[in-house]
Amino acid sequence: MAADASAEPKWDKNMSQEDFMFRDECILLDKDDNVTGHANKKISHVFAPEAPRALLHRAFSVFLFDSQGRLLLQKRAASKITFPNVWTNTCCSHPLYGFSPTEVDTPADVADGSVMGTKRAAIRKLDHELGIEPSAVDINGFKFLTRLHYWAADVVTHGAESPWGEHEIDYILFYQADGLKVSTHTEEVDDTKWVTHAELLELMKPESGLLWSPWFRIIVERFLVHWWKDLDATLSTDKHCDFAKIHRFDPTHEHMGGGGKAGPWLDVCAEEEVSNGLTPAPPQ
Repeated sequence: MAADASAEPKWDKNMSQEDFMFRDECILLDKDDNVTGHANKKISHVFAPEAPRALLHRAFSVFLFDSQGRLLLQKRAASKITFPNVWTNTCCSHPLYGFSPTEVDTPADVADGSVMGTKRAAIRKLDHELGIEPSAVDINGFKFLTRLHYWAADVVTHGAESPWGEHEIDYILFYQADGLKVSTHTEEVDDTKWVTHAELLELMKPESGLLWSPWFRIIVERFLVHWWKDLDATLSTDKHCDFAKIHRFDPTHEHMGGGGKAGPWLDVCAEEEVSNGLTPAPPQ
């Protein structure tokens, strides 16, 4: 069954990057992924002394595989305001507040792994960024795996005092299909590439000179090898699903700082949770 990814009329995939900054309403959260409100994309991503890591909001990362087990990567467009020119997973964006059908998932949606709101948002953005027709995507084909809480200042692009960055609880979605036609939106994506796991690891070596998104690097280094090498089970069973835990990671040093001079935080929080018996230690 193909998904209905319709949104209210005010959202237009042909808007400018500046329009999206002011008109997209991100879903604001507390650290336990409870919805606390909403704010526009610009406010949600500003790193400043009064908000050193901007505003915590909900996001998703889609990993699209073909039947050969290759992963589709995208290079974010040079015109993107946050993290331009970086290679990353197939599609990364935000479910938004105010859409019908809703893109806001509840704790019950997370607990049972359905997260239909996030999946609707993923279909909307696969169309927007990669030109993949919503009618070609089966909403029930997405596999929700887990959540990642991370932050990163975009100091590589905008310098040590960067006013921009990300602070997200990221829902990880896997999908596998052949024959999806890709036609990239030039303001969103500069390039795409299908890769095997071995090819990806080669591309991510420092000598390649390529830039990588901080969230993708965390996922690759912490989780992806386990999910990818067991792809059939990852997609068809709950073997690698963890709906209860929110994995928390600080970025590498190169993505600390910014307008709020943000330093290590989430790794400390994670250690405190472990010491208090609240969550198991993250995988190494």
